Amino acid sequence: MARWVKPTLDTKLHIDFGWWDENSRDLRVYLHQHLCKACREVYTSHLGSETVDWIDPETAEVQTVDGLWHALRKHCSTQHDYVLESTPLTTAVFRVFLANGNGPLTPVELGARLSRPPEMILRVLGRGRVYDGIKPLAPEKKGR
Repeated sequence: MARWVKPTLDTKLHIDFGWWDENSRDLRVYLHQHLCKACREVYTSHLGSETVDWIDPETAEVQTVDGLWHALRKHCSTQHDYVLESTPLTTAVFRVFLANGNGPLTPVELGARLSRPPEMILRVLGRGRVYDGIKPLAPEKKGR
């Protein structure tokens, strides 16, 4: 079991996908809840279309990716109402990670993207409780 790392404003955070399995929660059900109206018409359930082929525009490499994740990242996150000022903080942070392919971000970087104080983000996400799998990035193990 990993030790909790007390995050700072400079600590990189991300969605820990293992957390979803460890807590017997279905990530795909939760992803479906974040789809925009148009994508909910395409994906009427979290079932089916688990994977789609995606062509990386930079390398032309074909990759198999989760269909819901792809819809969220490439379509829903581009909608003007994807993250609003009224969007709850943990939901907004989760959606930022969806939009950026789960690239790790610090509370400072999240604050800049969400126009919210980084200290507030750290206060909510740094207490030790895990919201939506958002956790500090595990520190890299150093050699002997």
